[in-house]
Amino acid sequence: VGTLAPRLSALAGKTIGIISNGKEGTKGYFGHLAEMLKTDFGAADVVLRTKSNYSAPADAWIVDEIKRWDAVVTGIGD
Repeated sequence: VGTLAPRLSALAGKTIGIISNGKEGTKGYFGHLAEMLKTDFGAADVVLRTKSNYSAPADAWIVDEIKRWDAVVTGIGD
């Protein structure tokens, strides 16, 4: 069992990663969220990644990228 990362006080200037399960329902939602994170919350960058298999854990290469992000959003959609 790990420990939770400390909460960010703001998203401005941060890099936010979004991990999608790749189902159709996530495309528009995460695209809109990415735009909001930049325009409304001042995120410096939003990185969109899609898992290769919607029902499996995130790919190792995606997990490896997480250490370069300040926060992560993940979700599912149909």
